[in-house]
Amino acid sequence: MLLFYRKLQIPDNNRHLNDGRSSINADSWSYATLLRATRRIPIPFYERPTVEVAKSLLGCVLFHNLSAGMVVEVEAYLGLNDLAAHASRGLTDRTRAIFGPPGRAYVYFIYGMHECLNVVAEPDGTPGCVLVRALEPLTGLADMQKRRSWKGKPCMLTNGPGKLTQALAITRDQYGARLDSGSLQVRQWKSRPDFQIESSPRIGITKHTELPLRFTWKGHPCLSRR
Repeated sequence: MLLFYRKLQIPDNNRHLNDGRSSINADSWSYATLLRATRRIPIPFYERPTVEVAKSLLGCVLFHNLSAGMVVEVEAYLGLNDLAAHASRGLTDRTRAIFGPPGRAYVYFIYGMHECLNVVAEPDGTPGCVLVRALEPLTGLADMQKRRSWKGKPCMLTNGPGKLTQALAITRDQYGARLDSGSLQVRQWKSRPDFQIESSPRIGITKHTELPLRFTWKGHPCLSRR
């Protein structure tokens, strides 16, 4: 696989980790350089249909707590008529963020042990969200390792929705947080990477299992399942 930093013609000291073999403590980017290489995403980006937002989030960079990773896998949850979506249960204290303004974080607790990050899509009042399922870690790897007590391959730090929130210290404290400013942000590369998007059924659900609403960076080694 052609390395991402070569596609963007980024200097060699900012190496992409997509071969999964780099040292666990070796950041491919400094935090400051990564901020300069990316730009803020305005709220209207999220005011679109959930599937469009889901696909557009691939290749974006998620920042929190001086760590960051590139989004390589997401799932779309479509709202009231999608029985696999939390929003299908209606407006509750738990789902309020999904019905609220777009470009916010919907964080929920599952299985009594994992917190999962979703990005709220659609215009205000219309429910829809995108589950972030996997990242490629880019910076802050030493801190991610400590948070997860992990000593294996870098890609396996963040190749699952519960893993990535633990690695980036994202909790329900970030519920409802704006994603265009503050400590929790999603940002776009100023020079967007080139990759193919692959769609498949969502993982770990029991309803509407046939819908191809899981979107991945095709062939990326940091996916939760390949």
